[in-house]
Amino acid sequence: MSFMVRKAERQDMPQVLDLIKELAVFEKEPDAVEVTVEDLEKEGYGNNPLFHCFVAELDEKIVGIALVYYRFSTWKGRTIHLEDLIVSESHRGTGIGMALYKKVMEFADDNKVKRVEWNVLDWNTNAIEFYENTGAHILDDWRVVQMSKEGLDNFVNKYL
Repeated sequence: MSFMVRKAERQDMPQVLDLIKELAVFEKEPDAVEVTVEDLEKEGYGNNPLFHCFVAELDEKIVGIALVYYRFSTWKGRTIHLEDLIVSESHRGTGIGMALYKKVMEFADDNKVKRVEWNVLDWNTNAIEFYENTGAHILDDWRVVQMSKEGLDNFVNKYL
């Protein structure tokens, strides 16, 4: 099996969205994806792109993606957040995930960031083991905090 990892192009976004939806099913949130192809194209390929995406392509089909964006740490400076690393279920265990992971780390190194960070579900033991085997540290004492659109609307109506 010979696959290629490359920077995603605008025309890849429909297949990228398909993989995002596949991940949502895997993560037991099949109806959670609200982003559209148009959103991905607009936000990733305008004058000020909000993310960078890499794809793994096999026989002209995208079978994996890694989507990253810059963040700023008050302690470290510029960092990269790995939003998602997705490999189609039928292609897991073939080296595609590692190839995408390497591409992200190469991108981080080339851009001289101080840290790469991401989230992993506590039940995704395969991913946790993979990350730990590469030298990444799982921070058990930190909690992910999010404010949903509904929560934001409620906050604004109550406090602003």
